[in-house]
Amino acid sequence: MEKYDNIILIVGGASGIGKAIAKKCAEAHYTVIITDKQEVKEKAPNVHFRKADVGKLEEVRELHRWIKENFGPPDTMVIAAGQGIKGKLTEGDPIAWREVIDTNLMGPLHFARTFVPDMIERKSGNVVFLSSVSAGQPFAYGGIYAATKTALEVIAETLRLESLPLIKVTTISPGITNTNFFSNCIGGHASVQEMAMGAISAEEIAEDVFYCIHKRDGTCINKIVTRPMGQSF
Repeated sequence: MEKYDNIILIVGGASGIGKAIAKKCAEAHYTVIITDKQEVKEKAPNVHFRKADVGKLEEVRELHRWIKENFGPPDTMVIAAGQGIKGKLTEGDPIAWREVIDTNLMGPLHFARTFVPDMIERKSGNVVFLSSVSAGQPFAYGGIYAATKTALEVIAETLRLESLPLIKVTTISPGITNTNFFSNCIGGHASVQEMAMGAISAEEIAEDVFYCIHKRDGTCINKIVTRPMGQSF
């Protein structure tokens, strides 16, 4: 097997923040592996793609087998896949709830369970979870999404404690970001312009990720929150 250096796996790297992270890491000459439900058509020579549904454990395990056989275990894993949803708890669609929970919570759990043991075995690795300022913030019509992100941050901190002092675990919580996230939200659509609090770019969050994964050995940024200055929540 050809030897690859600086292998980074980006979960949900086909669009939005994940895509921006993949581009930045590719430009820095990482070996970038993107997994997503949607295809990545334009790839640099050091960018590789494998389709997988994060909510399906067997697909995650098959992805793990493919990566280890072709590249070796990733040094860094960024879990950026996410799905928004709007709706009242008393009127919502439980099938849609399940889809969001599978993507936002079960997906990260699947990847932690499948990929982190390799990092623990070799006593090094970076895991970055993309959360949201919605974590810990109940708000009308956003309860399901906020609940998944709240749980995700508990999972991230638990993983940090369970893997001390071997693995660097970081949670990054963006505020309003100028991507297609809001237009793709289940049950309701909004725009950055309608929210009227400003927005940050996906590239700004990619810079946060890049900064975290380049901290010197023995130190770790555990959490970053980045908002547009006009955002009130």
